Amino acid sequence: MISIKVDKLIKKFGNFTAVDGISFSVATGELFGFLGPNGAGKTTTINMLSTLLRPTSGSAEIAGYNILKQKDDVRKSIGIVFQEPALDSKLTGRENLDIHSMLYGIDKATRKRKIAEVLELVELSDKANILVEKYSGGMKRRLEIARGLIHMPKVLFLDEPTLGLDAQTRRHIWDYILKLNKEGNVTIILTTHYMEEADYLCSRIAIIDHGKIVAIDTPSRLKDSLGGDVIRLEIGTGIESLIDKTKGLSWVSSCKQHDNFLDLTVQQGEKRIPDLINMAQAGNVTINSVNLHKPSLEDVFLNFTGKTIREQEANHGGHMKMRMRR
Repeated sequence: MISIKVDKLIKKFGNFTAVDGISFSVATGELFGFLGPNGAGKTTTINMLSTLLRPTSGSAEIAGYNILKQKDDVRKSIGIVFQEPALDSKLTGRENLDIHSMLYGIDKATRKRKIAEVLELVELSDKANILVEKYSGGMKRRLEIARGLIHMPKVLFLDEPTLGLDAQTRRHIWDYILKLNKEGNVTIILTTHYMEEADYLCSRIAIIDHGKIVAIDTPSRLKDSLGGDVIRLEIGTGIESLIDKTKGLSWVSSCKQHDNFLDLTVQQGEKRIPDLINMAQAGNVTINSVNLHKPSLEDVFLNFTGKTIREQEANHGGHMKMRMRR
């Protein structure tokens, strides 16, 4: 069964196209990821699918309900964990959940039972009566996930659920998400710009850049699509010369430059490093360091967008945010 169906969805803000004709579907019980930098269109897409933002054109269905014609049914079927914190810090964790469940019209007896269930799921039962202002960042994110589940949604949207958390806390949140997905059979659509998060959690990933989906598949297939090992060279001088020399080589399937680094996807990487070094020496190219690794999602992103995700954020994130706020 299909829980999410998106067809040619577009969102424009004046002359700026934030989401540019994207189409995809998500199966019931699937954990589907959006990978991309800030400003790529991830959050705008989530806002449209959750009926918070009206599309310029295109259509989408959530749990069988049209996001334009059946907004109330869509809202009853979804839970959302926003990128920005949306908890009342002057209330306890339990009080935050109680108020949220009342907004969904859940009766008192069911509220009590569900609050206990979700608090146990995210391991906050012993912290339920503590003010949220005293929670750590990880505890707050866990409470927000619990709040998104209180009305038993069919689809859960997680928008950058581990943004700003330390690595250990992030891993704990990942475990909660996987447990929820597998044991609760909840369809999850996750937006993130953390490569390792998407690789660890998602059964399929869509890479979105400048409002367009540039690739969509399982993490393993996306990495396999590069067709070889990745050799990363840090070049001191002569990078353009080395790029020219790699053109036409049968064993180099791609060559991408970012700053003073050169990433080459090659067959039998271990054997090709000496060839590259000899080629560089013959052309007076200075190589400062060499790294060989199997393709990662970072390499996939670089292949499809021409830049690393961190560079994309630095170059476009702030500008896109300004455009979105207008």
